Amino acid sequence: MKEYQQNYRKNFSLIITFLILITASMAVAFYLAYNLTTKYVENEFVSQKIEVLEETVKPYNNFFQKKIPEISFYQGYLDSAQAVKYVDTIFRKFKFVEKIVFYDAGISNHKIPDGVKVNNFAMAPKSVYQFARDIHIDSVLLFKDNQPSSSFSLKTGDEFNKMAIKFTGFIESSDTTKTLSDDDRFNIFYTITSNKITFMNIPRREELKMYKDIMTKELPSSPVYEIDMLTFYLNPQKLIIRNTNPEIYQHISIKPLVYESLANDPELLSNDLPLSGPFSDYKLYFSSDKGYLMREINRRFLPIAGGLFLTYGVLVLIGYLIYRNLNVNSKMFKLQYDFVNNLTHEFKTPVSVIKIAGNNIRSATTLSDRERLHYGKILDEEADKLNDLMNKLLSFTQIENKAIKLKEESVNLEVFSQNLIDAYQLKYPDFDIVCKIDGIEYFKTDPVLLGSIFQNLIDNAHKYSNPGKKYLKISIKKVKKSVVMKFSDRGIGIPAGDLENIFKKFFRVQNQYNQQGSVGLGLAFCKELVNFMNGTITVQSVEGKGSEFTIELPYEI
Repeated sequence: MKEYQQNYRKNFSLIITFLILITASMAVAFYLAYNLTTKYVENEFVSQKIEVLEETVKPYNNFFQKKIPEISFYQGYLDSAQAVKYVDTIFRKFKFVEKIVFYDAGISNHKIPDGVKVNNFAMAPKSVYQFARDIHIDSVLLFKDNQPSSSFSLKTGDEFNKMAIKFTGFIESSDTTKTLSDDDRFNIFYTITSNKITFMNIPRREELKMYKDIMTKELPSSPVYEIDMLTFYLNPQKLIIRNTNPEIYQHISIKPLVYESLANDPELLSNDLPLSGPFSDYKLYFSSDKGYLMREINRRFLPIAGGLFLTYGVLVLIGYLIYRNLNVNSKMFKLQYDFVNNLTHEFKTPVSVIKIAGNNIRSATTLSDRERLHYGKILDEEADKLNDLMNKLLSFTQIENKAIKLKEESVNLEVFSQNLIDAYQLKYPDFDIVCKIDGIEYFKTDPVLLGSIFQNLIDNAHKYSNPGKKYLKISIKKVKKSVVMKFSDRGIGIPAGDLENIFKKFFRVQNQYNQQGSVGLGLAFCKELVNFMNGTITVQSVEGKGSEFTIELPYEI
């Protein structure tokens, strides 16, 4: 009948499947993460242009919303000297303003040579000045009504006439009983054309009523009411471009609205955003090389990749720990299975011998003295084997559980060693044991535990030596604050690959000496005893030449 073979189900295939799945998942995750990062950066290339536009036109908005309305504070009494100071602050702060034309005008019901007249309402410039950076002083004054040589040219009066016509039209149809709305303020007192803004100071409500009366009623000659008008000539090319996303936009420039890039480079990404107001004929033009964007994509993907690698590493570590646990459990299962089998054999052999001897004694009618001594010796030896095995298992368990305590006493090492040597040489006449003690006579220790160590190492030296080479040298000496004991034999030795495992429970070196009768507890028991006695045990071995076990125990006076 075929012997049943015990197997431990490791299910390593599940671990392999797990590793394949997480590797495939990581590959997909890397692919998706990189594509999403690429798409995100490309979307930012399209969307973040609004932020660049807002930052670029912020100085213009400040100029339009705050600086231009300051003119109304003068209520028409802005003269040329004050105008110089005003425009100087503009030129210093707003580089995109290239020229300013200042119209110092008046409103009355007088007859005027220049300007606009509706019914009795007349609006005409008294003087016109132009201001620009590095302009010659002779070019500042364009027109003055009290200078015969000065004429109000069509070019000079074009912007003034447009604004005057719009204002007179508003006066003609306005309801002076109502306050001006924001729409009225913007539509009437501002004129925004390409690269140019014209603004007239906003009169007070009482002044608007007076202008209405001048236009619609026959009044005596009225005083001249002051009103100021300025035209700002702007250059969008001098707007300072504020690239708030330099990692996305490689180049940003201001181009005419009809500009189309002649470059057909497939590696170049471009986009644009039109400007507004007086800059509506221009746009912000954005362009970046794909390689430039790729650097930003890689920079943003790097922490994501790091996170994915970390996650993958954790999952692989979990897989490894599961594998190691299964492998350890497999080895433990095999060791325990072998232990049970060997222990069963160890118990079964002496029990069988005792049973056979008992049956022989029971079935014999008479026993000679020789037979009685023979069977008595057998029963005694086999009972000693069972007792020794039980004591070893019990002691092992007690030591592991710290259930015993050291019972130290002063031991004469020479007497202690010689007694053990004499017992073994009586038991094994072919076993040559020598002992050398150097520099120490008495040693304070637990003699029972020390005897167990000696017995296990002496037993192994005899068991694992070929006939004719059963030799053991025991050397004991004091080294500093320790007692060093060496057990050197000429046995079969231990394979190098097994040296790190021989002190583990249930481990057995696979050779012909361990096919029967080894439980794998002897050296593990020795190590536990040595550790319990606060010492160390090491081994050096050459296969085929022998082994040397070194025990170092603390020496106390």
